[in-house]
Order: sequence, then C-alpha cells, then structure tokens
Amino acid sequence: MDRVDQNNDAQRTLDLALRVGEMLLSNGAGAADVTATMSSIAHHLGLRHALVDVTFTSLVMTHQGGIDEPVVAMRRQVTYREDDYADLTAVDHLVSSLLDDEITREEATTQVLRMSSSGHPTPRWAVTVSWGVIGAGVALLLGGDWIVLLIAAVSGAALEMLQRRLARLRLPFFYSQVAGGLLATTFAVGIAATDIPVDPSLVVTASIIMLLAGLGFIGAFQDALTGFPVTANARMLEVLIATMGIIVGVSGGLGLGRWMGVDVLLNANVSSGLSYLPGVIIGSALTAAGFAFSAYSPARILAPIAVIGGLGGGVSFALTENQVDRAAAAGIAAFLIGLVSYGVAGRLRVPSFVIVVSSIVPLLPGLSIYTSLSLLAEENFTGVISMITAVAVAVLLSAGVILGQYVAQPLQREARRLEKRLSGPRLVGPMRARRPLRRRR
Repeated sequence: MDRVDQNNDAQRTLDLALRVGEMLLSNGAGAADVTATMSSIAHHLGLRHALVDVTFTSLVMTHQGGIDEPVVAMRRQVTYREDDYADLTAVDHLVSSLLDDEITREEATTQVLRMSSSGHPTPRWAVTVSWGVIGAGVALLLGGDWIVLLIAAVSGAALEMLQRRLARLRLPFFYSQVAGGLLATTFAVGIAATDIPVDPSLVVTASIIMLLAGLGFIGAFQDALTGFPVTANARMLEVLIATMGIIVGVSGGLGLGRWMGVDVLLNANVSSGLSYLPGVIIGSALTAAGFAFSAYSPARILAPIAVIGGLGGGVSFALTENQVDRAAAAGIAAFLIGLVSYGVAGRLRVPSFVIVVSSIVPLLPGLSIYTSLSLLAEENFTGVISMITAVAVAVLLSAGVILGQYVAQPLQREARRLEKRLSGPRLVGPMRARRPLRRRR
C-alpha cells in the first residue's frame, strides 16, 4: 500500500472514530469514555499511536505512522446536545460489534451515518406524557394526594411543550430554563389563587426536578475525577448556568405571586419530610422510568430502571428518617444505584450511564432549591443553608454513583495498558481493547 492509500485509509479510520465520539459526547458521555472508545476503534483498526483530544465542543484526532510520514489530523465540532439513550445504546453496540470483527469499518460508518440522520421513532405526544408521569411521580414521593398528582402531571406536560417550542427557536439553554421555572411558578400562583385544596409548592418542586433532570451532573463530575479538567469546567459551568436559569425563573414567579397577593411560599410540612415509604418508592420508580422513556431509552430497560430508582429513593428515605444527613443519605443511595446498575447494564446490554442517570433523577435536590428560594423571598437568609445542601446533594449523587461503578467494575490489565491516563470506571463504551485487525478493508 503506497503512502496516499495509507493516508486515505487512516482518514477513514479517524473519521469513523470521530463520528462515534461525537455521538457519545453529544449524548452526555464523559470525556474519559469518549477518549477510550475512540482509542479502542483506532487501535483495533491498526492505528496504534493515534492521539485523541476531547473538549466540551470539539474532538480532534491525529495519527503519524512514522517519523518520516506526514501527520494525519481530523476534527469534528459538537454542535448539538440531546439526551438520546437509544442512540447511545446503539453506538455502544456498534463499537462492540466492530471490535469483535462482526462488522467492517465501512459497515460501521454507514450505521453511524444512519443513526445521526434518522429521527426518533417515539412520537412527541408520548414524550409529553412521560414528562407528565415524571411530575406525578415527584408529587407522589413528596406526599401529594391525587389532586396534586393530576396538577403536577399537567404542569410537567406543559413544561415539556414549552421546552420543545423554545428549542425550535434555538434560544440558549439558560433562557429555556428561566421560562420553565417561571411557567411552573406562575402555574402554581394560578392554583393558589383558586379554592383548590392543593399545596402549590409541590407543583413547583416537581417542576424544578424535571428541569434539573437533563443536566450533566454525572458527566461533569466524572470528567473532574478522570483527568479532564477543561471539559469538566465547561460541563460544570453549563450546569451552573442552567441551574441559575431555574432560580431566576422561580424567583420571578415568586415575585409575581407576592405582587398579586398570592402566597406560593413553601409549606412547612413539605420541608419536614417526604411521603410515606411506599409512596416514596412508587413515586421514585415512576420518576426514574418516566425520565428514561423521555430520553428514548430502550423499552427493555424501563422496568429495571423503575426498580433501581425505587430502591434508591427508598434507601434515601429510610436513612433520612433515621436522622442521617440528607446529602449523605442521597450519596449512599447513589452508591447503591451505581453498584447495582453495573450488573444490570451488562445483562441487558445497555451502557451503565443510561441506568444511573435515570435512577438518580428522583434524588435530585429540587426541594432544597425551592426551600432556599422560599426562605430568601421572606428575607430569611437561612435559605443559603438550603442552597448549600442542594449543592452537596448534587455532588454526592455524582460521587456516589461513580464510586459504585468503581467498586462494581473490575479494571482489567489490558484496559489499564490502553487507558493509562484514565482513572475512572467506564460508563459507556467497551471494557477492553481488542486486537488490531491484520487486514483493514
């Protein structure tokens, strides 16, 4: 093979690895997982010394066959981000098939192009209904009655339609979060102005959790732990800006309520505890499964996610009832989720990332955020403590999940050789490198 053919061959391999990496990164996978997966593809297809550089918005891959040969470099921009766990799972299977020599490079490239250009088979109305299920699930685990569940479901569905409409306008994510928080609080103000016997704070809290659900807590923390500080800082900044958007929107709604003379501040009974244990378990299961469905997760994983989400919510509730700090209880529950998810993901052939992200949604600190904003609206500066609690819960959720994966996921010798600069467990992608192909087609 002459030098031109070698360069063309290397370019095709780099192009495939970059397209796979783009699909993974745009769907929330950590930089460590993206780097290891791209390196595995290049190594298997004969490019032993390919270098991968992953940032939050771009992927760069280079290869030089020898000291006297030119460097082949290719780059791709990550221009969109979406929670699409069907694509994430499909790419994970494609990489495994490629590394097991079940498909050729050209077949893998064709499949990746098809995935990136095809739409979602799930109808939009079903996704809207799933957001309603998430709202009802959160209201149930917070102890709401059937009226609260119905109103929270309607609020969740309305929130999804608003977010979808704003996404079509290509507004920055911050403004859609502001609009979501404002819609939820305004909806609660309208309810509080009627004679309906409903605590409006439950509706707002459920909406906050739904707005937090799509944020990249786990990806940001995984990048920070695995030696990707630039990507970690970018993800954390995005999460911070999005969360600030929620705070601005909810604060605006609370101000509107005060101006109208309508009280939508926190009910003391909500801040003191959650629902009874069966309600927490069922509500957590509905919330986790509803989010998984809204993120286009494979149908076979919805029931296990519901079970794991219910388990995590029940453990967190039981620990909190036994005087364990709320953040610590969330961290312990997240650790168990990460531990259990590894085995379940292997049996059902989905990335662990799909399970752990969906299962921790019921544990997100929506109640702490709303408690803080309600107290600060009354000029009670102890609300700062509730905001610190919310931050602690978010950090311990991510840390607990990743620690659970550390314990559950054995680090094989071959994987350590390939991924010397990575220190974290794999949430997406192959567990080990495969031998390189002797003949590349």
